[in-house]
Amino acid sequence: MRRVYVVAAALLTAATIHTPASNAAPEAAAAITETVYVESTIDSDADGKPDRIAADVMRPDTPGRVPIVMEASPYYGLGGAAASSAALPRGFGRWYDEYFVPRGYAVVEMEMQGTSRSTGCPTSGGPEDTASVRAVVDWLNGRAKAFYADGREAVASWSTGNVGMLGVSYNGTLPNAAAAANIPGVKTIVPIAAISSWYEYARDQGIGYKGWESNYPSFLAGYVVSAAQKARCKPVFDKLAAQDGDESWDYTSFWKTRDYRPGAQNTTASVFVVHGQADWNVKPSQFGRWWKELADRGVPRKIWLHRGGHLDPISFRQAEWQRVMGLWMDHWLKGANNGIMNEPMADVQKPDGSWEQAASWPRPDTKNTTLYFGPASGGMSGSLTTTAAGSGTQRLANNANISEASMMANPETATSGRLAYVTAPLTKAARLSGEVSLTVRVASNRASVPLTALLVDYGPSTQAVLSERSPLQLSTEVCGKNDLRDRTGCARPPDVSLQAVTATMLTKGSIDAKNRLSLESATALPTGGTTADVTWKLHARDALIPAGHRIGIVLVTNHNAYIASDTAASGVALDVSLGASKVVLPIVGGTVG
Repeated sequence: MRRVYVVAAALLTAATIHTPASNAAPEAAAAITETVYVESTIDSDADGKPDRIAADVMRPDTPGRVPIVMEASPYYGLGGAAASSAALPRGFGRWYDEYFVPRGYAVVEMEMQGTSRSTGCPTSGGPEDTASVRAVVDWLNGRAKAFYADGREAVASWSTGNVGMLGVSYNGTLPNAAAAANIPGVKTIVPIAAISSWYEYARDQGIGYKGWESNYPSFLAGYVVSAAQKARCKPVFDKLAAQDGDESWDYTSFWKTRDYRPGAQNTTASVFVVHGQADWNVKPSQFGRWWKELADRGVPRKIWLHRGGHLDPISFRQAEWQRVMGLWMDHWLKGANNGIMNEPMADVQKPDGSWEQAASWPRPDTKNTTLYFGPASGGMSGSLTTTAAGSGTQRLANNANISEASMMANPETATSGRLAYVTAPLTKAARLSGEVSLTVRVASNRASVPLTALLVDYGPSTQAVLSERSPLQLSTEVCGKNDLRDRTGCARPPDVSLQAVTATMLTKGSIDAKNRLSLESATALPTGGTTADVTWKLHARDALIPAGHRIGIVLVTNHNAYIASDTAASGVALDVSLGASKVVLPIVGGTVG
Protein backbone atom coordinates (compact mmCIF):
# COMPACT_ATOMS: atom_id res chain seq x y z
CA MET A 1 0.00 0.00 0.00
CA ARG A 2 1.35 3.42 -0.78
CA ARG A 3 0.26 7.04 -0.71
CA VAL A 4 0.41 9.28 -3.74
CA TYR A 5 -0.92 12.70 -4.62
CA VAL A 6 -3.30 13.20 -7.52
CA VAL A 7 -4.14 16.55 -9.09
CA ALA A 8 -7.66 17.18 -10.25
CA ALA A 9 -7.79 17.27 -14.03
CA ALA A 10 -10.46 19.94 -13.82
CA LEU A 11 -7.95 22.39 -12.38
CA LEU A 12 -5.25 21.89 -14.98
CA THR A 13 -6.65 24.49 -17.33
CA ALA A 14 -9.88 26.36 -17.03
CA ALA A 15 -10.13 26.59 -20.78
CA THR A 16 -10.13 22.82 -21.15
CA ILE A 17 -12.18 21.40 -18.27
CA HIS A 18 -15.33 22.98 -16.89
CA THR A 19 -16.62 21.78 -13.53
CA PRO A 20 -19.64 23.18 -11.68
CA ALA A 21 -18.63 25.03 -8.55
CA SER A 22 -20.60 22.56 -6.41
CA ASN A 23 -18.54 19.75 -7.89
CA ALA A 24 -15.15 21.45 -7.74
CA ALA A 25 -12.24 19.30 -6.60
CA PRO A 26 -9.38 20.31 -4.28
CA GLU A 27 -6.18 21.23 -6.04
CA ALA A 28 -4.47 18.11 -4.73
CA ALA A 29 -5.58 15.17 -2.66
CA ALA A 30 -3.65 12.42 -0.90
CA ALA A 31 -4.50 8.98 -2.20
CA ILE A 32 -3.77 5.41 -1.22
CA THR A 33 -2.95 2.85 -3.88
CA GLU A 34 -2.95 -0.89 -3.44
CA THR A 35 -3.21 -4.13 -5.41
CA VAL A 36 -5.53 -6.88 -4.27
CA TYR A 37 -6.35 -10.37 -5.52
CA VAL A 38 -10.04 -11.21 -5.23
CA GLU A 39 -11.15 -14.80 -4.80
CA SER A 40 -13.83 -15.60 -7.39
CA THR A 41 -16.38 -18.41 -7.55
CA ILE A 42 -14.98 -19.87 -10.81
CA ASP A 43 -12.11 -22.14 -11.73
CA SER A 44 -11.89 -21.40 -15.44
CA ASP A 45 -8.43 -22.93 -15.88
CA ALA A 46 -9.42 -26.15 -14.03
CA ASP A 47 -6.40 -26.05 -11.70
CA GLY A 48 -8.50 -26.95 -8.68
CA LYS A 49 -8.36 -23.45 -7.20
CA PRO A 50 -10.73 -20.49 -7.54
CA ASP A 51 -9.55 -17.90 -10.03
CA ARG A 52 -8.05 -14.86 -8.36
CA ILE A 53 -8.82 -11.54 -10.00
CA ALA A 54 -6.22 -8.80 -9.70
CA ALA A 55 -7.39 -5.26 -9.09
CA ASP A 56 -5.50 -2.01 -8.59
CA VAL A 57 -7.17 0.47 -6.25
CA MET A 58 -6.59 4.19 -5.84
CA ARG A 59 -8.72 5.85 -3.17
CA PRO A 60 -8.73 9.08 -1.18
CA ASP A 61 -6.65 9.05 2.00
CA THR A 62 -9.57 10.32 4.02
CA PRO A 63 -11.92 8.81 6.60
CA GLY A 64 -15.32 7.57 5.59
CA ARG A 65 -16.59 5.42 2.75
CA VAL A 66 -16.44 6.33 -0.92
CA PRO A 67 -18.10 5.01 -4.10
CA ILE A 68 -16.14 3.41 -6.91
CA VAL A 69 -15.51 4.17 -10.57
CA MET A 70 -14.28 0.90 -12.08
CA GLU A 71 -12.74 -0.05 -15.40
CA ALA A 72 -12.56 -3.79 -16.05
CA SER A 73 -10.26 -4.87 -18.87
CA PRO A 74 -8.46 -7.81 -20.50
CA TYR A 75 -5.80 -5.43 -21.84
CA TYR A 76 -3.87 -4.21 -18.79
CA GLY A 77 -1.08 -6.73 -19.26
CA LEU A 78 -0.55 -5.93 -22.94
CA GLY A 79 1.49 -3.31 -24.76
CA GLY A 80 2.91 -0.47 -22.72
CA ALA A 81 0.60 -1.29 -19.82
CA ALA A 82 2.54 -4.46 -18.93
CA ALA A 83 4.81 -4.28 -15.91
CA SER A 84 7.38 -6.67 -14.53
CA SER A 85 6.12 -6.60 -10.98
CA ALA A 86 3.23 -8.88 -10.09
CA ALA A 87 2.43 -6.99 -6.90
CA LEU A 88 2.41 -3.25 -7.51
CA PRO A 89 -0.25 -1.10 -9.16
CA ARG A 90 0.50 -0.60 -12.82
CA GLY A 91 0.13 3.15 -12.83
CA PHE A 92 -3.49 4.13 -13.58
CA GLY A 93 -2.91 5.22 -17.14
CA ARG A 94 -6.36 6.63 -17.87
CA TRP A 95 -7.80 10.00 -16.82
CA TYR A 96 -10.18 8.51 -14.28
CA ASP A 97 -7.88 8.63 -11.25
CA GLU A 98 -6.89 12.28 -11.73
CA TYR A 99 -10.49 13.33 -12.20
CA PHE A 100 -12.45 11.17 -9.78
CA VAL A 101 -10.19 10.53 -6.78
CA PRO A 102 -10.02 14.21 -5.75
CA ARG A 103 -13.81 14.25 -6.02
CA GLY A 104 -14.22 11.57 -3.42
CA TYR A 105 -14.20 8.37 -5.44
CA ALA A 106 -12.05 5.29 -5.49
CA VAL A 107 -10.87 4.19 -8.92
CA VAL A 108 -10.51 0.44 -9.45
CA GLU A 109 -8.82 -1.17 -12.44
CA MET A 110 -9.65 -4.88 -12.48
CA GLU A 111 -7.94 -7.43 -14.70
CA MET A 112 -10.29 -9.94 -16.32
CA GLN A 113 -9.70 -13.61 -15.54
CA GLY A 114 -6.71 -15.13 -17.31
CA THR A 115 -5.23 -11.76 -18.24
CA SER A 116 -2.33 -9.77 -16.78
CA ARG A 117 -1.95 -10.86 -13.12
CA SER A 118 -5.30 -12.68 -12.80
CA THR A 119 -5.48 -16.46 -12.88
CA GLY A 120 -8.00 -18.40 -14.96
CA CYS A 121 -8.70 -18.32 -18.69
CA PRO A 122 -10.38 -15.67 -20.84
CA THR A 123 -13.43 -16.93 -22.77
CA SER A 124 -14.31 -14.03 -25.12
CA GLY A 125 -17.58 -12.87 -23.65
CA GLY A 126 -18.42 -16.09 -21.85
CA PRO A 127 -19.99 -16.25 -18.38
CA GLU A 128 -16.51 -16.40 -16.87
CA ASP A 129 -15.96 -12.78 -17.96
CA THR A 130 -19.02 -11.72 -16.01
CA ALA A 131 -18.01 -13.83 -13.01
CA SER A 132 -14.66 -12.05 -12.80
CA VAL A 133 -16.43 -8.70 -12.63
CA ARG A 134 -18.88 -10.06 -10.09
CA ALA A 135 -16.02 -11.17 -7.83
CA VAL A 136 -14.56 -7.67 -7.56
CA VAL A 137 -17.95 -6.00 -7.09
CA ASP A 138 -18.77 -8.59 -4.43
CA TRP A 139 -15.51 -7.76 -2.64
CA LEU A 140 -16.33 -4.07 -2.74
CA ASN A 141 -19.66 -4.95 -1.11
CA GLY A 142 -18.23 -7.29 1.54
CA ARG A 143 -19.46 -10.47 -0.17
CA ALA A 144 -16.08 -11.88 -1.29
CA LYS A 145 -12.57 -12.16 0.10
CA ALA A 146 -9.43 -10.56 -1.31
CA PHE A 147 -5.77 -10.77 -0.39
CA TYR A 148 -2.60 -8.78 -0.79
CA ALA A 149 0.41 -10.36 -2.49
CA ASP A 150 1.87 -11.30 0.92
CA GLY A 151 -1.26 -13.27 1.85
CA ARG A 152 -2.86 -10.75 4.21
CA GLU A 153 -6.59 -10.33 3.78
CA ALA A 154 -7.71 -7.09 2.13
CA VAL A 155 -11.01 -5.66 3.33
CA ALA A 156 -12.77 -2.88 1.44
CA SER A 157 -13.93 -1.13 4.61
CA TRP A 158 -13.57 2.17 2.77
CA SER A 159 -16.19 1.26 0.11
CA THR A 160 -19.85 2.26 -0.02
CA GLY A 161 -20.37 -0.63 -2.45
CA ASN A 162 -21.79 1.67 -5.14
CA VAL A 163 -19.96 0.95 -8.40
CA GLY A 164 -20.03 2.78 -11.70
CA MET A 165 -18.37 0.89 -14.56
CA LEU A 166 -17.05 2.55 -17.70
CA GLY A 167 -14.70 1.82 -20.55
CA VAL A 168 -14.16 1.57 -24.29
CA SER A 169 -14.44 -1.52 -26.54
CA TYR A 170 -13.93 -4.72 -24.48
CA ASN A 171 -13.64 -2.46 -21.44
CA GLY A 172 -17.15 -1.20 -22.24
CA THR A 173 -18.44 -4.67 -23.02
CA LEU A 174 -17.74 -5.95 -19.51
CA PRO A 175 -20.04 -3.26 -18.05
CA ASN A 176 -22.80 -4.42 -20.41
CA ALA A 177 -22.29 -7.96 -19.11
CA ALA A 178 -22.43 -6.75 -15.51
CA ALA A 179 -25.63 -4.77 -16.02
CA ALA A 180 -27.31 -7.64 -17.87
CA ALA A 181 -26.41 -9.96 -14.97
CA ASN A 182 -27.78 -7.38 -12.52
CA ILE A 183 -24.77 -7.68 -10.22
CA PRO A 184 -25.76 -6.07 -6.91
CA GLY A 185 -23.75 -2.92 -6.36
CA VAL A 186 -23.37 -1.97 -10.04
CA LYS A 187 -25.43 1.22 -10.04
CA THR A 188 -24.52 2.60 -13.47
CA ILE A 189 -22.54 1.65 -16.55
CA VAL A 190 -21.00 3.70 -19.34
CA PRO A 191 -20.38 1.37 -22.32
CA ILE A 192 -18.38 3.14 -25.03
CA ALA A 193 -18.02 1.44 -28.45
CA ALA A 194 -19.12 -1.70 -26.62
CA ILE A 195 -20.46 -5.12 -27.56
CA SER A 196 -23.93 -6.16 -26.43
CA SER A 197 -24.10 -9.37 -28.50
CA TRP A 198 -20.92 -11.27 -29.32
CA TYR A 199 -22.79 -13.11 -32.07
CA GLU A 200 -23.39 -9.82 -33.83
CA TYR A 201 -19.79 -8.81 -33.31
CA ALA A 202 -18.70 -11.78 -35.43
CA ARG A 203 -21.83 -12.37 -37.55
CA ASP A 204 -24.55 -10.48 -39.35
CA GLN A 205 -27.80 -12.46 -39.43
CA GLY A 206 -26.39 -15.84 -40.38
CA ILE A 207 -23.18 -14.88 -42.21
CA GLY A 208 -19.71 -14.21 -40.79
CA TYR A 209 -18.15 -10.76 -41.00
CA LYS A 210 -14.98 -10.50 -43.02
CA GLY A 211 -12.08 -10.90 -40.61
CA TRP A 212 -14.25 -12.36 -37.84
CA GLU A 213 -15.60 -15.37 -39.70
CA SER A 214 -13.17 -18.04 -38.47
CA ASN A 215 -12.35 -19.02 -34.86
CA TYR A 216 -12.62 -15.47 -33.59
CA PRO A 217 -13.41 -16.29 -29.92
CA SER A 218 -10.35 -18.53 -29.55
CA PHE A 219 -8.17 -15.99 -31.37
CA LEU A 220 -9.24 -13.17 -29.05
CA ALA A 221 -8.83 -15.25 -25.91
CA GLY A 222 -5.34 -16.24 -27.06
CA TYR A 223 -4.53 -12.59 -27.74
CA VAL A 224 -5.42 -11.27 -24.29
CA VAL A 225 -4.30 -14.23 -22.15
CA SER A 226 -1.29 -13.67 -19.92
CA ALA A 227 1.96 -15.46 -20.68
CA ALA A 228 1.70 -17.25 -17.33
CA GLN A 229 -1.71 -18.72 -18.20
CA LYS A 230 -1.31 -19.39 -21.92
CA ALA A 231 -0.27 -23.05 -21.80
CA ARG A 232 -2.78 -23.89 -19.07
CA CYS A 233 -5.58 -22.30 -21.10
CA LYS A 234 -4.96 -24.18 -24.35
CA PRO A 235 -7.76 -26.73 -23.68
CA VAL A 236 -10.16 -23.85 -23.04
CA PHE A 237 -9.19 -22.18 -26.32
CA ASP A 238 -9.53 -25.46 -28.20
CA LYS A 239 -13.04 -25.79 -26.79
CA LEU A 240 -13.92 -22.26 -27.92
CA ALA A 241 -12.79 -23.11 -31.44
CA ALA A 242 -14.78 -26.35 -31.45
CA GLN A 243 -18.00 -24.73 -30.22
CA ASP A 244 -18.09 -21.42 -32.12
CA GLY A 245 -20.18 -22.79 -35.02
CA ASP A 246 -18.13 -21.38 -37.87
CA GLU A 247 -19.45 -24.18 -40.09
CA SER A 248 -22.95 -22.64 -40.21
CA TRP A 249 -22.60 -19.16 -38.62
CA ASP A 250 -25.92 -19.87 -36.88
CA TYR A 251 -26.96 -18.41 -33.53
CA THR A 252 -26.21 -21.34 -31.23
CA SER A 253 -26.18 -21.86 -27.47
CA PHE A 254 -22.51 -20.83 -27.54
CA TRP A 255 -23.55 -17.37 -28.70
CA LYS A 256 -26.68 -17.17 -26.54
CA THR A 257 -24.50 -17.23 -23.44
CA ARG A 258 -22.62 -14.28 -24.94
CA ASP A 259 -25.73 -12.22 -25.71
CA TYR A 260 -26.39 -9.61 -23.02
CA ARG A 261 -29.55 -8.12 -24.51
CA PRO A 262 -32.03 -10.53 -22.92
CA GLY A 263 -30.60 -9.37 -19.60
CA ALA A 264 -32.13 -5.94 -20.17
CA GLN A 265 -35.26 -7.28 -18.49
CA ASN A 266 -33.25 -7.68 -15.28
CA THR A 267 -31.14 -4.53 -15.54
CA THR A 268 -31.45 -2.10 -12.64
CA ALA A 269 -28.30 -0.08 -13.35
CA SER A 270 -28.61 3.11 -15.37
CA VAL A 271 -26.89 3.06 -18.77
CA PHE A 272 -25.01 5.82 -20.62
CA VAL A 273 -24.29 4.60 -24.16
CA VAL A 274 -21.62 6.16 -26.40
CA HIS A 275 -21.06 4.91 -29.94
CA GLY A 276 -19.68 6.01 -33.28
CA GLN A 277 -21.98 5.89 -36.28
CA ALA A 278 -19.00 4.99 -38.46
CA ASP A 279 -17.72 2.27 -36.14
CA TRP A 280 -17.40 -0.81 -38.36
CA ASN A 281 -15.35 -2.64 -35.72
CA VAL A 282 -17.99 -2.73 -32.98
CA LYS A 283 -20.82 -2.10 -35.40
CA PRO A 284 -23.79 0.18 -34.70
CA SER A 285 -26.25 -2.69 -34.11
CA GLN A 286 -24.37 -3.21 -30.86
CA PHE A 287 -25.74 0.01 -29.41
CA GLY A 288 -28.98 0.17 -31.40
CA ARG A 289 -30.50 -3.16 -30.39
CA TRP A 290 -29.22 -2.96 -26.80
CA TRP A 291 -30.64 0.55 -26.53
CA LYS A 292 -34.06 -0.62 -27.76
CA GLU A 293 -34.17 -3.39 -25.17
CA LEU A 294 -33.28 -0.90 -22.44
CA ALA A 295 -35.87 1.60 -23.69
CA ASP A 296 -38.62 -1.02 -23.88
CA ARG A 297 -38.03 -1.75 -20.19
CA GLY A 298 -37.73 1.85 -19.05
CA VAL A 299 -34.12 1.61 -17.88
CA PRO A 300 -32.77 5.09 -16.98
CA ARG A 301 -30.41 5.99 -19.79
CA LYS A 302 -28.57 8.55 -21.88
CA ILE A 303 -26.86 8.31 -25.27
CA TRP A 304 -24.16 10.04 -27.30
CA LEU A 305 -23.85 9.22 -30.99
CA HIS A 306 -20.78 10.70 -32.65
CA ARG A 307 -19.72 10.88 -36.29
CA GLY A 308 -16.51 8.83 -35.90
CA GLY A 309 -15.53 5.20 -35.64
CA HIS A 310 -13.91 3.28 -32.78
CA LEU A 311 -13.13 6.23 -30.51
CA ASP A 312 -13.26 7.50 -26.92
CA PRO A 313 -15.08 10.83 -26.38
CA ILE A 314 -12.17 12.08 -24.25
CA SER A 315 -10.35 12.59 -27.56
CA PHE A 316 -12.96 14.72 -29.31
CA ARG A 317 -15.31 16.29 -26.71
CA GLN A 318 -13.16 16.37 -23.62
CA ALA A 319 -14.59 19.24 -21.57
CA GLU A 320 -18.23 18.24 -22.04
CA TRP A 321 -17.46 14.56 -21.51
CA GLN A 322 -15.80 15.18 -18.15
CA ARG A 323 -18.56 17.59 -17.09
CA VAL A 324 -21.26 15.06 -17.86
CA MET A 325 -19.35 12.14 -16.35
CA GLY A 326 -18.84 14.06 -13.12
CA LEU A 327 -22.55 14.81 -12.83
CA TRP A 328 -23.57 11.32 -13.95
CA MET A 329 -21.45 9.51 -11.38
CA ASP A 330 -22.37 11.98 -8.64
CA HIS A 331 -26.06 11.34 -9.32
CA TRP A 332 -25.96 7.55 -9.59
CA LEU A 333 -23.25 6.77 -7.03
CA LYS A 334 -23.67 9.56 -4.47
CA GLY A 335 -27.35 10.36 -4.93
CA ALA A 336 -26.71 13.99 -5.90
CA ASN A 337 -29.77 15.85 -7.17
CA ASN A 338 -27.78 17.76 -9.78
CA GLY A 339 -30.15 17.87 -12.75
CA ILE A 340 -28.25 15.50 -15.04
CA MET A 341 -31.37 13.42 -15.66
CA ASN A 342 -33.24 16.57 -16.67
CA GLU A 343 -30.82 17.24 -19.51
CA PRO A 344 -31.80 15.96 -22.99
CA MET A 345 -31.39 12.20 -23.29
CA ALA A 346 -29.58 12.19 -26.63
CA ASP A 347 -26.59 14.09 -28.01
CA VAL A 348 -25.98 13.49 -31.72
CA GLN A 349 -22.97 14.82 -33.60
CA LYS A 350 -23.62 16.31 -37.03
CA PRO A 351 -21.36 15.70 -40.05
CA ASP A 352 -19.70 19.11 -39.57
CA GLY A 353 -18.62 18.13 -36.05
CA SER A 354 -21.15 20.22 -34.12
CA TRP A 355 -23.66 18.65 -31.74
CA GLU A 356 -27.42 18.75 -31.33
CA GLN A 357 -29.64 17.38 -28.61
CA ALA A 358 -32.93 15.50 -28.63
CA ALA A 359 -35.37 14.53 -25.92
CA SER A 360 -35.00 10.85 -26.78
CA TRP A 361 -33.54 8.47 -29.33
CA PRO A 362 -34.82 7.50 -31.79
CA ARG A 363 -35.92 11.09 -32.02
CA PRO A 364 -39.44 12.03 -30.95
CA ASP A 365 -42.15 11.58 -33.58
CA THR A 366 -40.13 8.99 -35.50
CA LYS A 367 -42.43 6.78 -37.56
CA ASN A 368 -41.81 3.91 -39.93
CA THR A 369 -42.09 4.89 -43.59
CA THR A 370 -42.29 2.19 -46.26
CA LEU A 371 -40.79 2.67 -49.71
CA TYR A 372 -41.31 0.05 -52.42
CA PHE A 373 -38.87 -1.19 -55.05
CA GLY A 374 -40.02 -0.21 -58.51
CA PRO A 375 -38.85 -0.23 -62.13
CA ALA A 376 -36.56 2.26 -63.83
CA SER A 377 -37.91 5.79 -63.48
CA GLY A 378 -36.66 9.36 -63.54
CA GLY A 379 -33.39 8.35 -65.13
CA MET A 380 -32.60 5.77 -62.40
CA SER A 381 -32.24 2.03 -62.99
CA GLY A 382 -34.75 1.35 -60.21
CA SER A 383 -37.17 3.44 -58.18
CA LEU A 384 -38.26 3.82 -54.56
CA THR A 385 -41.81 5.06 -54.10
CA THR A 386 -44.29 5.42 -51.23
CA THR A 387 -46.81 3.24 -53.06
CA ALA A 388 -46.17 -0.09 -54.74
CA ALA A 389 -45.84 0.77 -58.42
CA GLY A 390 -45.10 -1.72 -61.17
CA SER A 391 -44.55 -5.43 -61.13
CA GLY A 392 -42.13 -7.83 -62.77
CA THR A 393 -38.58 -8.58 -61.67
CA GLN A 394 -35.02 -7.39 -61.99
CA ARG A 395 -32.10 -9.81 -62.20
CA LEU A 396 -29.27 -9.73 -59.63
CA ALA A 397 -26.14 -11.84 -60.10
CA ASN A 398 -22.86 -12.15 -58.21
CA ASN A 399 -21.26 -8.77 -57.54
CA ALA A 400 -17.88 -10.06 -58.84
CA ASN A 401 -15.99 -8.45 -55.92
CA ILE A 402 -16.75 -4.86 -56.89
CA SER A 403 -15.90 -2.25 -54.30
CA GLU A 404 -18.49 -0.58 -52.11
CA ALA A 405 -17.89 2.72 -53.89
CA SER A 406 -18.55 1.02 -57.23
CA MET A 407 -21.71 -0.55 -55.85
CA MET A 408 -23.11 2.88 -55.06
CA ALA A 409 -21.84 4.69 -58.16
CA ASN A 410 -23.96 5.54 -61.20
CA PRO A 411 -27.39 4.39 -59.98
CA GLU A 412 -28.82 5.42 -63.33
CA THR A 413 -26.98 2.56 -65.00
CA ALA A 414 -28.46 -0.93 -64.83
CA THR A 415 -26.00 -3.73 -64.05
CA SER A 416 -26.47 -7.33 -63.00
CA GLY A 417 -23.80 -6.98 -60.29
CA ARG A 418 -25.97 -4.71 -58.18
CA LEU A 419 -29.50 -3.32 -58.12
CA ALA A 420 -30.13 0.31 -57.18
CA TYR A 421 -33.52 1.68 -56.15
CA VAL A 422 -33.65 5.45 -55.78
CA THR A 423 -36.27 8.03 -54.82
CA ALA A 424 -37.01 11.21 -56.72
CA PRO A 425 -35.12 14.24 -55.35
CA LEU A 426 -36.48 15.10 -51.91
CA THR A 427 -38.60 18.23 -51.71
CA LYS A 428 -37.71 18.56 -48.02
CA ALA A 429 -35.02 17.15 -45.79
CA ALA A 430 -35.64 13.74 -44.23
CA ARG A 431 -34.35 12.83 -40.78
CA LEU A 432 -33.47 9.16 -40.35
CA SER A 433 -33.47 8.00 -36.73
CA GLY A 434 -33.35 4.32 -35.80
CA GLU A 435 -33.04 0.94 -37.45
CA VAL A 436 -33.81 0.26 -41.13
CA SER A 437 -35.32 -3.05 -42.28
CA LEU A 438 -35.91 -4.60 -45.70
CA THR A 439 -38.07 -7.32 -47.17
CA VAL A 440 -36.98 -8.58 -50.58
CA ARG A 441 -38.96 -11.17 -52.53
CA VAL A 442 -36.59 -13.31 -54.56
CA ALA A 443 -36.58 -16.31 -56.87
CA SER A 444 -33.16 -17.94 -56.72
CA ASN A 445 -31.18 -20.55 -58.60
CA ARG A 446 -29.16 -21.26 -55.44
CA ALA A 447 -30.32 -22.54 -52.06
CA SER A 448 -27.74 -20.40 -50.27
CA VAL A 449 -27.47 -16.67 -50.95
CA PRO A 450 -25.84 -13.92 -48.85
CA LEU A 451 -27.53 -10.57 -49.41
CA THR A 452 -26.25 -7.13 -48.45
CA ALA A 453 -28.18 -3.87 -48.65
CA LEU A 454 -26.67 -0.39 -48.47
CA LEU A 455 -28.73 2.66 -47.57
CA VAL A 456 -27.31 5.54 -49.60
CA ASP A 457 -27.69 9.31 -49.54
CA TYR A 458 -27.31 10.34 -53.20
CA GLY A 459 -26.26 13.95 -53.50
CA PRO A 460 -23.15 16.11 -53.41
CA SER A 461 -21.61 16.54 -49.97
CA THR A 462 -18.33 16.72 -48.12
CA GLN A 463 -17.71 13.61 -46.07
CA ALA A 464 -15.48 13.74 -43.00
CA VAL A 465 -13.39 10.60 -42.48
CA LEU A 466 -11.94 10.31 -38.98
CA SER A 467 -8.99 8.17 -37.98
CA GLU A 468 -9.75 5.65 -35.27
CA ARG A 469 -7.82 3.59 -32.77
CA SER A 470 -7.49 -0.07 -31.95
CA PRO A 471 -9.10 -1.49 -28.80
CA LEU A 472 -5.64 -1.90 -27.27
CA GLN A 473 -4.73 1.72 -28.01
CA LEU A 474 -7.99 2.94 -26.51
CA SER A 475 -7.36 0.94 -23.34
CA THR A 476 -3.67 1.63 -22.81
CA GLU A 477 -2.90 5.08 -24.23
CA VAL A 478 -1.23 7.39 -21.73
CA CYS A 479 -3.73 9.80 -20.24
CA GLY A 480 -1.99 11.99 -17.70
CA LYS A 481 -2.60 15.59 -16.79
CA ASN A 482 -0.28 16.81 -19.55
CA ASP A 483 -2.15 14.77 -22.14
CA LEU A 484 -5.44 16.32 -21.11
CA ARG A 485 -3.92 19.79 -21.18
CA ASP A 486 -1.95 19.41 -24.41
CA ARG A 487 -4.38 17.11 -26.27
CA THR A 488 -1.87 14.27 -26.56
CA GLY A 489 -2.14 10.57 -25.70
CA CYS A 490 -5.74 9.63 -25.01
CA ALA A 491 -6.86 13.23 -25.56
CA ARG A 492 -5.27 13.46 -29.02
CA PRO A 493 -8.06 14.40 -31.44
CA PRO A 494 -8.64 12.04 -34.35
CA ASP A 495 -7.29 13.09 -37.72
CA VAL A 496 -10.00 14.30 -40.07
CA SER A 497 -9.84 14.14 -43.86
CA LEU A 498 -12.54 15.67 -46.05
CA GLN A 499 -13.74 14.00 -49.22
CA ALA A 500 -16.12 15.40 -51.82
CA VAL A 501 -18.63 12.66 -52.66
CA THR A 502 -21.84 12.22 -54.61
CA ALA A 503 -22.97 9.13 -52.69
CA THR A 504 -22.74 8.58 -48.93
CA MET A 505 -23.30 5.14 -47.41
CA LEU A 506 -25.47 5.76 -44.35
CA THR A 507 -25.81 2.19 -43.12
CA LYS A 508 -25.78 -1.41 -44.30
CA GLY A 509 -26.63 -4.93 -43.26
CA SER A 510 -26.33 -8.51 -44.49
CA ILE A 511 -28.16 -11.81 -44.16
CA ASP A 512 -27.67 -15.37 -45.25
CA ALA A 513 -31.01 -16.00 -46.93
CA LYS A 514 -30.96 -19.52 -45.49
CA ASN A 515 -31.48 -17.85 -42.09
CA ARG A 516 -34.48 -15.78 -43.17
CA LEU A 517 -36.81 -17.79 -40.88
CA SER A 518 -34.42 -18.28 -37.96
CA LEU A 519 -30.88 -17.39 -36.96
CA GLU A 520 -30.71 -20.69 -35.08
CA SER A 521 -31.16 -22.98 -38.09
CA ALA A 522 -31.03 -22.82 -41.88
CA THR A 523 -33.87 -23.28 -44.35
CA ALA A 524 -32.71 -23.60 -47.94
CA LEU A 525 -34.04 -21.07 -50.42
CA PRO A 526 -36.43 -22.68 -52.91
CA THR A 527 -35.12 -22.91 -56.44
CA GLY A 528 -36.80 -23.46 -59.79
CA GLY A 529 -38.76 -20.19 -59.84
CA THR A 530 -40.49 -20.37 -56.44
CA THR A 531 -40.26 -17.09 -54.56
CA ALA A 532 -39.37 -16.46 -50.94
CA ASP A 533 -39.43 -13.30 -48.83
CA VAL A 534 -36.17 -12.40 -47.08
CA THR A 535 -36.35 -9.82 -44.29
CA TRP A 536 -33.34 -8.36 -42.49
CA LYS A 537 -32.14 -5.33 -40.59
CA LEU A 538 -29.48 -2.72 -41.24
CA HIS A 539 -27.43 -1.06 -38.53
CA ALA A 540 -28.99 1.76 -36.54
CA ARG A 541 -28.37 5.27 -37.87
CA ASP A 542 -29.21 8.90 -37.24
CA ALA A 543 -28.75 11.15 -40.27
CA LEU A 544 -30.23 14.15 -42.03
CA ILE A 545 -30.72 13.67 -45.77
CA PRO A 546 -30.91 17.15 -47.32
CA ALA A 547 -33.63 18.42 -49.63
CA GLY A 548 -32.66 17.82 -53.25
CA HIS A 549 -30.83 14.58 -52.41
CA ARG A 550 -32.18 11.13 -53.16
CA ILE A 551 -32.52 8.10 -50.90
CA GLY A 552 -31.25 4.87 -52.40
CA ILE A 553 -31.10 1.17 -51.60
CA VAL A 554 -28.30 -0.79 -53.24
CA LEU A 555 -28.65 -4.56 -53.23
CA VAL A 556 -25.78 -7.00 -53.83
CA THR A 557 -25.06 -10.66 -53.18
CA ASN A 558 -21.51 -11.54 -52.05
CA HIS A 559 -20.11 -8.32 -50.54
CA ASN A 560 -16.73 -9.92 -49.97
CA ALA A 561 -15.08 -6.90 -48.37
CA TYR A 562 -17.77 -6.90 -45.65
CA ILE A 563 -18.91 -10.50 -45.14
CA ALA A 564 -17.43 -13.95 -45.65
CA SER A 565 -17.50 -15.47 -49.10
CA ASP A 566 -20.23 -18.10 -49.55
CA THR A 567 -18.95 -20.61 -52.07
CA ALA A 568 -22.38 -22.27 -52.19
CA ALA A 569 -23.69 -19.06 -53.79
CA SER A 570 -21.25 -19.20 -56.70
CA GLY A 571 -23.10 -18.52 -59.95
CA VAL A 572 -26.10 -17.09 -58.15
CA ALA A 573 -28.87 -15.39 -60.12
CA LEU A 574 -31.78 -13.80 -58.27
CA ASP A 575 -34.99 -12.38 -59.68
CA VAL A 576 -36.08 -9.58 -57.33
CA SER A 577 -39.81 -8.89 -57.37
CA LEU A 578 -40.79 -5.26 -57.79
CA GLY A 579 -43.75 -3.95 -55.84
CA ALA A 580 -43.49 -6.69 -53.22
CA SER A 581 -39.94 -5.79 -52.16
CA LYS A 582 -39.62 -2.83 -49.80
CA VAL A 583 -37.55 -0.92 -47.29
CA VAL A 584 -38.88 0.47 -44.00
CA LEU A 585 -37.20 3.69 -42.86
CA PRO A 586 -37.57 5.28 -39.40
CA ILE A 587 -38.26 8.89 -40.39
CA VAL A 588 -38.94 11.79 -38.04
CA GLY A 589 -42.42 12.99 -38.96
CA GLY A 590 -43.04 9.81 -40.93
CA THR A 591 -43.00 11.20 -44.47
CA VAL A 592 -40.50 11.22 -47.32
CA GLY A 593 -41.10 13.39 -50.33
